[in-house]
Amino acid sequence: MGASRIEWTETTWNPITGCTKHSDGCLNCYAERMTRRLKAMGLATYKMGFKPVFHDELLEKPLGWKKSRMIFVNSMSDTFHESISDEQILKLFAIMNKASWHTFQVLTKRSDRLLQLSGKINWTSNIWQGVTVEHAATRHRIEDLRRTGAQTKFLSIEPLLGALPGLNVSGINWVIVGGESGPGARPMKKEWVTAIRDVCIKTQTPFFFKQWGGVRKKENGRSLDNKIWDEMPV
Repeated sequence: MGASRIEWTETTWNPITGCTKHSDGCLNCYAERMTRRLKAMGLATYKMGFKPVFHDELLEKPLGWKKSRMIFVNSMSDTFHESISDEQILKLFAIMNKASWHTFQVLTKRSDRLLQLSGKINWTSNIWQGVTVEHAATRHRIEDLRRTGAQTKFLSIEPLLGALPGLNVSGINWVIVGGESGPGARPMKKEWVTAIRDVCIKTQTPFFFKQWGGVRKKENGRSLDNKIWDEMPV
């Protein structure tokens, strides 16, 4: 926990660590790579490796942060992982409700479970709920997200692995796009990105271009058509 290098947030909070692969976007999971490193360093939170674990002792951490922050929840896991009980997930959301001065960004690939639990969640305005969409075969997650009670809904289209023709962003408040990075990074075509950006411009949906990615992502940068796209929800 602390300052994050992720461009669209400020801080990460990981009361859940560990995960299992769920779809194509998980192939080169950065959290899995990082977990191996943190376990080797002897960090107690990661002693179980990448096995999903719920850490009760970390639940109230945001309540001690008095200055408001943008917090990415469970960057090292998936909040709606099947190993985490309904009660634990609802407990986590209750802390977010209580810490009303923060903005919490929750992201999942498991949109079916998100939708299943949505009616039990108190969707206060400080909770932004997103789904990952990596190619056309995962677009059903957008419809699941649309049907939830979240007041701010966003898409993380990263890693973008294919075109998304006919993308519908109605009811969506923010779109993030990025290429895969690190060892084995799969390529992302510019036309896939610009097509999404153009949909966002047409619908006046905030668009955030995170990175081109690649094995050397810093060299490739994050400029799209000579512009940095850092739009955020109002």
